[in-house]
Amino acid sequence: MFKQQSKPSSRDGQAVDTLIGAQVTFRGDIEFSGGLYVEGRIIGSVTATPGGRAVLMLAESGVIEGEVHAPVVMIDGRLEGDVHATDRVELAAKARVQGNVHYRVVEMHAGAQVTGRLVHMESPAGDNVLDAMPALAAANAA
Repeated sequence: MFKQQSKPSSRDGQAVDTLIGAQVTFRGDIEFSGGLYVEGRIIGSVTATPGGRAVLMLAESGVIEGEVHAPVVMIDGRLEGDVHATDRVELAAKARVQGNVHYRVVEMHAGAQVTGRLVHMESPAGDNVLDAMPALAAANAA
């Protein structure tokens, strides 16, 4: 009945596991893993499953009204609420954020707007690449 794809589709080089289409309004909280691409509207919080890899991509036509918690957050639409990105936030030219943006690394394109604060988060202790180098060298030698 449905043809299984050999690989997930992607947007901007990121795998998309879940798509919320342009004609969809979702009311409620969402917990996700993998890639979530939003072209529609979400009224509620969007949270990545702890411990997993997750990317939230908000398209130019997309709207989120609620808090966002994810490792990587890419915004090109409208977000009303705080953003908590444990890894990286990318604000594209059409991004409109009303809320505070908590980030470890931020990329902000010309034209992006933030009505709130940009709050840099420090890396947790032991999350330093230099600390991991001896372990990587030992793993590669084995």
